[in-house]
Amino acid sequence: MFNTREGQFEAGDIRTEYRTFEVNSLTPHIGAEVEGVDLAQPLSNEQAQDIHDAWMDWKVLVFRDQQIDRDQHKAFGRRFGRLHVHPMQHKYGGDPEILTVKTTAESAYTSGDGWHTDVTCDEVPPLGSMLYVTETPEKGGGDTLFADMYLAYRLLSPSIREFLDDLTAVHDGAGPYVGAYKSTPPPGGYPKNEHPVVIRHPVTREKILYVNPGFTSHIVGLGRAESRAVLDMLYQHVATTPRLWCRVDWKPNTLTFWDNRCTQHHAVWDYFPNSRYGERVSIVGDQRPAA
Repeated sequence: MFNTREGQFEAGDIRTEYRTFEVNSLTPHIGAEVEGVDLAQPLSNEQAQDIHDAWMDWKVLVFRDQQIDRDQHKAFGRRFGRLHVHPMQHKYGGDPEILTVKTTAESAYTSGDGWHTDVTCDEVPPLGSMLYVTETPEKGGGDTLFADMYLAYRLLSPSIREFLDDLTAVHDGAGPYVGAYKSTPPPGGYPKNEHPVVIRHPVTREKILYVNPGFTSHIVGLGRAESRAVLDMLYQHVATTPRLWCRVDWKPNTLTFWDNRCTQHHAVWDYFPNSRYGERVSIVGDQRPAA
């Protein structure tokens, strides 16, 4: 669908100039705000290519002051692939391609309050997600942290990287959807699949650490205690290394588009009893995660 640029993915060498808009980076390696794109209007092929390039470069793109409806939101998502239907949509109802992200003082939980990558329990997880937030907490808070999982892999020691490279892990949707959200599984249960612990991005071909506490239940071939120790070490690596992160400060009518293959995110619930409202579309990947 999109052309790719050869040799563009060297660490520390990320483009900041594009043909159809400007970007302002949030950190040197992850996160950028895009200026000069109106998502209420159909994208030209040149704009779509630039957004794809910037998305590959920065992993997380933030579009401020967007006035879009659901059809325009979905049209933007469809420029990058087929839209995903969330495994819990049978419970939520409504438009199957729109995931409502709503938290109030009456909420038992807020979606994404913990480090995770979206729906890695699927055989082919979403390649990206677009969250459009229209209501932000009155007294502040509600930011989302994003972690660069390319860098998370590179910061591990060579010995640990070599150990992880050949491992496979189980990603189980029942963990969060039943265990945390207390939902009733659909017929046949929630998805459960195995993926490599270290994958390669299908576009950049760079290695990515691909386990997350939201969905990864255990590492295949290790004992329970061994698996728990390895996963806990990796989860702590992400959760305690601020160098990996960028922080998106939501304002009303902000849309953020993240690459779900090479990031994790954490929606911080620090605004009780205030409310936050957004809607998300996700794009189905075109291949299983692979080493």
